Amino acid sequence: MNKPLTDQYIPVSSYIVDAEYQNTRLDNCLISKLKGLPRSKIYSIIRKGEVRVNGSRSKPDRRLKISDVIRIPPYRIEEKTLNSPSKSLISLLKESIIYNENSVLILDKPAGIASHGGSGLKLGLIEAVRQIDSKFKNAQLVHRLDRGTSGCIVLSLKRSVLRRLNTEMREGRVEKKYLAVVEGKWPHKEVCISSNLKKNHLRSGEREVVETPEGKQSTTEFTLLESNKKLSLLECSLLTGRTHQIRVQASNEGFPVIGDNKYGNDEANMFYRKRGINRMLLHAKEINFPDLGIFCVTKEPDQFKEIFK
Repeated sequence: MNKPLTDQYIPVSSYIVDAEYQNTRLDNCLISKLKGLPRSKIYSIIRKGEVRVNGSRSKPDRRLKISDVIRIPPYRIEEKTLNSPSKSLISLLKESIIYNENSVLILDKPAGIASHGGSGLKLGLIEAVRQIDSKFKNAQLVHRLDRGTSGCIVLSLKRSVLRRLNTEMREGRVEKKYLAVVEGKWPHKEVCISSNLKKNHLRSGEREVVETPEGKQSTTEFTLLESNKKLSLLECSLLTGRTHQIRVQASNEGFPVIGDNKYGNDEANMFYRKRGINRMLLHAKEINFPDLGIFCVTKEPDQFKEIFK
């Protein structure tokens, strides 16, 4: 079912940061405030310097302070169609909820669903969740998972809770563990890999991460759980949370994640796709906020077991 929206022109405006958005990133603040404006447009007006904070150009990751003045340029919300989630998607997402307490919502995200809409995708997980229950209408993503990755994804239902969860993540007090099936026989029982990773934005709008001395330090602990001559199942504990961190580090070691169309082996991916493996075999197994008493763990997806048979 589609719902028409009215075309709107919004003149230039200013917003004075209050306690609700204190220490929030500039891009996340605008995403929250400028309802209906595509993320791509928000990042565009920031990059072009049309958004000013206290009269100066700012980067998307700038942390806001109380009384900062944000100048927002005029913009138009074009008439468009708001896609509503199908009944099957609503049912799937409701069944995926594994934690719903104290304005924190955690889902076991199915593979193939993007965390949010954008780049030609009209409906992502967050847009769908906001429509499946009136209690979730103000839901915000605390972090993201790649479209092909399944598992624990955390949402906040209150701005104050979002700030608290973001602080826990930024200060490294959150424990995340993933499962990954990689090509080849992994040679280590346990190993800690650290590399400098840099995120590049391609003209297509896609993100690509490369290892370079100019990148940010990225560290993952890999533990071998199972292997044969062709495949290995790894538990991956993130000590940092960079974009595509596990995928890039595994690939750079010569053991790409099965089904990874960006950093993986095309020939191997085709081989396993013909055998029914139609997704990337990366799963956010568990997430733990020790200081907040929030812990969730998910079961291993069936395809992670089937591929070893």
